[in-house]
Amino acid sequence: MAAQSNSSNSQPPIAWRYAGDQLKRWRMKADVTREQLASAANYSPDTIMSMERGVRRPTSRVLDIADELCDAKGMLSGAKEFVNRERFPARAQDFMEREREATSIWWYEVALIPGLLQTKGYARALIDNRIPPLDEETVEERIAARMERQAILTQQKPTVGLSFVLYEAALRVPQVDAEQLRRLLEASRMRNVVVQVLPFERAIPAALEGPMVLLETRDLERFAFAEGALASEMSADPGVVSRVTERLSMLRTQALSPDESARFIERMVDSRE
Repeated sequence: MAAQSNSSNSQPPIAWRYAGDQLKRWRMKADVTREQLASAANYSPDTIMSMERGVRRPTSRVLDIADELCDAKGMLSGAKEFVNRERFPARAQDFMEREREATSIWWYEVALIPGLLQTKGYARALIDNRIPPLDEETVEERIAARMERQAILTQQKPTVGLSFVLYEAALRVPQVDAEQLRRLLEASRMRNVVVQVLPFERAIPAALEGPMVLLETRDLERFAFAEGALASEMSADPGVVSRVTERLSMLRTQALSPDESARFIERMVDSRE
């Protein structure tokens, strides 16, 4: 899929890079070693180095402690407001912006429950087991941000139409417990939400090519989005959007109906209790 912009895939947010650069400059000016800052903030020196390079988000704790150690008089602590706004992985920033503007979302997932339908426990199981691991503060912020995104399911102006197709494999992993299955049932009862299950026996080749999302904004712009383990791509190219629309339409046709899907999930809940 041709990306509309690859900058979010290859570069961390600019706020991270700027704050990290200032962190390094103040530390060196105050003759504070990286090891001293790491010890005071309870991080490893390598983690501090990653923050200074902008690869990792400089956390609030590090900025506050560095501000005090370097006598920065609030110049470093003041960066918290800006870096804390970036609560999603850099490669997902474009998608999150478009999601907030959406009036219609079609979503297909192969192996995971979509973020808009996740319970807090399921979200934690995913976010807290990244490689390389995230620090605890970042984990908590990303979980909170994921939960906040779910307000789109119930917002009134405009009401967003959401259609989800989930491959059966996404429901069979150990992280999907009875609570998560009940959350899917709860969402499926909302008047603006459709949840369908694509069983193993109905899978077509397009079902195995990976997850995809189609968004339409209130300005009638349409975007196709695909996310992989190492890269994410978004496109507004009409040809790409058309192909993704066709694939999603085929998958919706192959999937169980909403009522059949609800019964499928209910049987899974019963088997796990």
